[in-house]
Amino acid sequence: MNLSDFYKKAITTGIENDPRGKDVVLKELERKRKEYEGLSQKQKETFDRENLDNPYADSRILYGTGEDPLNRILVGIDIEVGEVLLADTLRSRSKPVDLIVSHHPEGRAFANLHSVMYMQSDILSRFGVPINIAEGAMEGRIKEIERRLMPVNHTRAVDAARLLDIPFLCLHTPADNMVAAYLQQMFDHEKPYTLEDVVDLLRKVPEYLEAEKNSSGPKILLGAKSRKAGKVFVDMTGGTEGSKEIFQSLSLGGINTVVAMHLTEDHRKEAEKNHINVVIAGHIASDNVGVNLLLDALQEEGQPEIIECSGFRRVKRK
Repeated sequence: MNLSDFYKKAITTGIENDPRGKDVVLKELERKRKEYEGLSQKQKETFDRENLDNPYADSRILYGTGEDPLNRILVGIDIEVGEVLLADTLRSRSKPVDLIVSHHPEGRAFANLHSVMYMQSDILSRFGVPINIAEGAMEGRIKEIERRLMPVNHTRAVDAARLLDIPFLCLHTPADNMVAAYLQQMFDHEKPYTLEDVVDLLRKVPEYLEAEKNSSGPKILLGAKSRKAGKVFVDMTGGTEGSKEIFQSLSLGGINTVVAMHLTEDHRKEAEKNHINVVIAGHIASDNVGVNLLLDALQEEGQPEIIECSGFRRVKRK
């Protein structure tokens, strides 16, 4: 397996587990193709043509030819300059690293994080929020995240990988899709009765149990353990937190409990105002679940070898 094969399989797996449904993703890709065809020649020169096949702008090969063979990869939740230097050090200690994989985006993938957030509108519509309300509420939040990312020096880690000639890949939304689909299926099947049951189900997932041992396990943020869970919505994909205004529509749409990676204070207040229970599964633990599920689909007979770093621990489910 080479880098290009690894990357393409990751994107395909992400599409197959997209909470919007594969048909919606394919329609979005077709819309992008039509948009590209309508551009002038000058505009086409700067258009990111990977958008025609990859619906996740926050997941890219950041450095590498694509032909790079993969025997050993360094995987972390965050890859910064320090982790790139770690990969170089491992090379000098007879552990050659062929690829660095980050879950959180870097480089141009980080700069384009806001563009992935549009998928949240389609996800919300599947849970009872009218699509016009979902799109209207998300528009302002997407612009806010875009403005926040504009001044960021997002190429630092990529520059370090280039100078040390180490291929670099980030896989954000494909992994988040994996954990969102996995947990939603679990809750839909198990139908937890109370919030305590929701937390107990999360504790059965190895990554969350390990996080609890490290004082970062699942917690009830809003509600009490004896409260009824009702209809559970797993909110864990689509770039970053959506609009805080959406909680009213979720409540009207019949959602009783939100299970999320994390929640800001403003979002928490809105959820509380609309009487929605919130269980925080844990950010890094949830990222671990998503990356592990994705690697289960990408590894073939244990290859390439995985070296864990930066908050990532490999848990195999095959």
